[in-house]
Amino acid sequence: MFSLQNKVAIVTGGASGIGLAITQAFAKAGATVHILELNEQLARQVAESINSEGGRAEAHTVDVSDQAQVVDVIGQIASAGAINILVNNAGVAHVGKADTTSEADFDRIFRINVKGVYNCLYATIPHLKAAGGGVILNMASVASSVGIPDRFAYSMSKGAVLTMTLSVAKDYLADNIRCNCISPARVHTPFVDGFLAKNYPGQEEEMFVKLSKTQPIGRMAQPKEVGALALYLCSDEAGFVTGCDYPLDGGFIRLNN
Repeated sequence: MFSLQNKVAIVTGGASGIGLAITQAFAKAGATVHILELNEQLARQVAESINSEGGRAEAHTVDVSDQAQVVDVIGQIASAGAINILVNNAGVAHVGKADTTSEADFDRIFRINVKGVYNCLYATIPHLKAAGGGVILNMASVASSVGIPDRFAYSMSKGAVLTMTLSVAKDYLADNIRCNCISPARVHTPFVDGFLAKNYPGQEEEMFVKLSKTQPIGRMAQPKEVGALALYLCSDEAGFVTGCDYPLDGGFIRLNN
């Protein structure tokens, strides 16, 4: 089950954190994975690691907020064969309320988290249509659905990802393109460790426990758990699933009361 043999997948931000877990899960399931990353060195390291273990991966340096770059890279990938899967995972976080978020920070979050997803949809959907269909998976957040303190711009961007998911799922039914999103709560990635080290020096362990307990299940998710759900949603076994948001949240949305 959940084989991606002979599938070609694009994963943005696919060399670290959640994106890395998705890349690894897809490669293990037999897909050829194209890693789109701003960090060229990191992307190449991940691709080389996967290839050395018998998988198939290629690294591409791209800024998802730059439409010309995205169209060019995805065009190059499509020229070698059909694209079957797009995972829009690349994104950045931000802490701040409406009156403490600068215009520059707001624009940055919008440019990467919203326009970046649009750019990849814009560039990839024509190729999915040409291939007779495919799967799109977007990375949203629990912040798409519930209020999170001090996450104004980030919540705005992830709300947009959720509604873009619904729009794309509706618009391309006749083209055999499925589109879903995952809404994680806190996931233990290197970003979390870096955030704690920067903002709570000397209190990292204490704050990690505190943040973990905001999920009713009592811990953060592991990236591989997101990767496993992504694998299912992009596999043929999920062929009847489209236009859905999947909270992977340890009970955060429904049980946090």
